[in-house]
Amino acid sequence: MRRIYFLVPTIEITHKIVEELQAKGIEDRHIHILAARDTPLEGLPEAGVTIKTDFLPAVERGLALGGSTGLLAGLVGLRFAGFAIAGGPLLGIIMAGATIGSLMGGLAGMNSGNSRLRQFEQAIEQGEILVLVDIPRDQIETIRKLVTKHHPEAEFEGIEPILPPSY
Repeated sequence: MRRIYFLVPTIEITHKIVEELQAKGIEDRHIHILAARDTPLEGLPEAGVTIKTDFLPAVERGLALGGSTGLLAGLVGLRFAGFAIAGGPLLGIIMAGATIGSLMGGLAGMNSGNSRLRQFEQAIEQGEILVLVDIPRDQIETIRKLVTKHHPEAEFEGIEPILPPSY
């Protein structure tokens, strides 16, 4: 799956684009709408927390950093405790480090906006609506042409190269 981005000037055009996407078989869970705080979305699928924040990337970084720290702490502990208790405690320390790291990373990521969407902040604050659509790679060009053909005022902003799994 890939994520494509469109900036749309009005809520009316956004409704038409979402209806066309739904007619093409794209489910609401794969459509994400971001607008200024005072914009009523009127039933459009609003972007969730994982889209608006850096939660998932922060969890991944925390998991890697915590697991690495746990491994290092386990190896230091083995150096002083000896090799007789190698397997179980070392694995436990790595797992504890990874768990704590992912929790702390996730909490930190929840408090920061999505760094990938910063380039759209000014347009959103000026009243434009950002539409994000998760689609299979082979449908990207079809959907892009569909939207820009019927709504030339919609600005195709690009494709996100790698998309985390849908939750």
